[in-house]
Amino acid sequence: MIETTKIFLVDDHQMIIDGIKGMFHNDSAFEFIDFANDGLQAKTKIEQLADQIDLVITDINMAGITGIELCSYVKTHFPAIKVLIISMYQNNSVITEALMAESDGYLLKTAGYDDFKIAIQRVMDGSSYYSEAIYPIIFKEYQKEKEKTELIQQLTSREMEVLQLIIKEYTSSEIADSLCISKKTVDNHRQNLLTKTHSKSTIGLVKYALKAGITIE
Repeated sequence: MIETTKIFLVDDHQMIIDGIKGMFHNDSAFEFIDFANDGLQAKTKIEQLADQIDLVITDINMAGITGIELCSYVKTHFPAIKVLIISMYQNNSVITEALMAESDGYLLKTAGYDDFKIAIQRVMDGSSYYSEAIYPIIFKEYQKEKEKTELIQQLTSREMEVLQLIIKEYTSSEIADSLCISKKTVDNHRQNLLTKTHSKSTIGLVKYALKAGITIE
């Protein structure tokens, strides 16, 4: 006997909701529990129906709270519920936000029945599904994070401290006082930083820090 996936739909366009329901009308593997047309309504209904829902399929742009905010809420309060985001957006920032919200999948609204079904099956099997069109964006983000990690790993903990103070525009004397080391030691660290980061000036160090995602503590 095939286990039925119980789905909760969220989209501010009723046509989209009706279209998805119609797409799976003859597929007994899927049951649509309820729907909502905005994020706040969805949040309230999910709280009431959580024990009946296996999967939330949500759009991103909605009144009240966004689909990404809804995803984050669901994953925090009802971790057993899977979340599949559907959207027309293919830009870097939106997809990154969806990943950070721990969405189980991201499907473009241009997807047909077969892709939609595969996405749901993958997500419900405990895997994840992202439309092929956004793989380059995901890979780019991975490469960026990898690069940040590699840049940071080049520096010692003391060099990191000195760099953070340089970003704050501390002079060598102020850095020395702050870290209880000599000005000569600070100057040595500064030179090492310039060498390791292939920078020619303080501006170069600041650019390096920004690229590596180093923040001021």
